[in-house]
Order: sequence, then structure tokens, then C-alpha cells
Amino acid sequence: MAAAEGVDPVSGPGSAREPSDGLTGSGRSDRRPDTVDERGALDTVVVTGLSGAGRSTAAKCLEDLGYFVVDNLPPELVATMVQLGSRTQGAVTRIAVVMDVRSRAFSADLRGVIRDLATNGMRPRVLFLEASEEVLVRRFENNRRAHPLQGDGRLIDGIRAERRLLVELRGEADLVVDTSDRSVHDLRREIERAFATGGELGGEQPLRATVVSFGYKYGLPVDADLVVDVRFLPNPFWIPELRELTGDDVEVRDYVLAQQGAVEFIDRYSEILEIIGAGYSREGKHYLTLAIGCTGGKHRSV
Repeated sequence: MAAAEGVDPVSGPGSAREPSDGLTGSGRSDRRPDTVDERGALDTVVVTGLSGAGRSTAAKCLEDLGYFVVDNLPPELVATMVQLGSRTQGAVTRIAVVMDVRSRAFSADLRGVIRDLATNGMRPRVLFLEASEEVLVRRFENNRRAHPLQGDGRLIDGIRAERRLLVELRGEADLVVDTSDRSVHDLRREIERAFATGGELGGEQPLRATVVSFGYKYGLPVDADLVVDVRFLPNPFWIPELRELTGDDVEVRDYVLAQQGAVEFIDRYSEILEIIGAGYSREGKHYLTLAIGCTGGKHRSV
């Protein structure tokens, strides 16, 4: 390997975040995504849409996919951010800008920025999130928050005003996702299909595995997802000439692998890991820590 139902509420703190993402079904715009050459070397994604439709979840997902995520950036600063990213000599290759409605000129300004970037060969891909009025009202009420465009009016007035404001921007989006009946995990899978390396708009994110060795006499690693106990194998510690060596030394490695069941255990557990890894990927998990333990964490587990 290289390298969970119902509505799961996710929201961030403060005014920069929207209410929890209930999240369903997806819809796509008719625009076909630009090629990599058309977008330029720096992979840039603009995440926008209706307040309460799932921008927080989308931002977290893109961050897990390796994007440098900037939240609530004014439209006029998007071009500057992209230009700065392109000067990092490869340190930053993927940028995601999360934007919401903070001014009446938001939609026109953002569309102008996108066109300017396209003219300079750096057109960003636009992800637009939306949901039905009924769902948005429920999400805001569940979080007891006012809509950013509500003012002194009703909640539904703010939602409708925002939808009208963004109608033209929606038409220019590369991917439109309706999150009305979609869970957080469904939304993550939709974004991964579109933006991970090799996906419809970018690719499939591999599961990244970290393998650590540890000694049971010191306790289990607190961040371990899976733990493997190899104390069923004879301990090289009791072999005088191997005691001061470690599993990195060829003598210890050859001794351990020569023990009955050692190679068979590795082969069979590798098959199990393939199944586990595939399941983790389907559930949107991208990082796995595998801890292998023996008595002291020096010989067999290494």
C-alpha cells in the first residue's frame, strides 16, 4: 500500500464557517473540465456555492488530498495567491481556495478573477456546492445561526438571495454537487473521484501507510490503527551473537525469517492488509499506521 451513518454534522467555528453538512445526490454542470495544460502547472481549485451546502467538508477533503487550503479569501486576492504558489519552486503544487458570499460584488468579482487567470494560462477548476431550500433551512436551524445575507429578514430570504447572486457563477462551475441528501462520506467520495490524482478532474488518492516497530514492555503506540504481535517467533535476544544487533542487521533478519511460520505469516498478513486497505479507501481513510510489536521493539518487529 502506498502512501464512518445518517447525516454526520461537520462545521467549523466562527463566522468563517458554515453550518453542518447534512449532505445528497450530486449533479454536474455541462462544462467539461479543462486539461492540465489549460489550467497551468499549479493545480488550483475554487470551492464555492451556497452557505450550508458543505464547503467545510469539501475543504477538509481537499486538504487530505494534498491541497494547500485557504479559507474565505477575497476574490481580488485569488490571483495573487495563485501567483505566489507558482513561485514556490514545487513546494506548493495544489491550492484550494474556499469562498463564500461576503459582498454583493462577490459573484462578478470571482468570475472576473477566473477569466483573468485563464487568460494567463492558470484557469482554476470551480467546485460549486448547493442544496435544496428545505435542507439548508434545517441545517441553519440545527446550528442556530443566521444566514450571511439574511440581514433583518427571514432565513429563507437570505438563502434565496444567495442563490440568485450565484446563479451565473454556478453556470461556469466545472463540478456542481447537490448535497441535499448526501452524507459527509458520500460528499468526500464525490470530491475524491473528481480531484484526487487520476480522478475525473484530477485522480484517486492512494492509502498512505506508516509502519512502526515497538516493544510491548514500553506500551502500545497511541496512534496505531492496526497492531501486529510477532512475539510468536523465537527471540533473537537470547542468541548471544545477535543480542546487540537489531532487525536492520542481515544476521537478525535471516534468523527471524528462517523461523517456522515467519514467511507464511508475512504473506498471509499482506493479503489481509490488501483487503483492509481497500476498505479504508472506500470509507475515505487515507492514512494508516501499522504497528508491529515484539518484546523490546528491537529485533523481530524491525
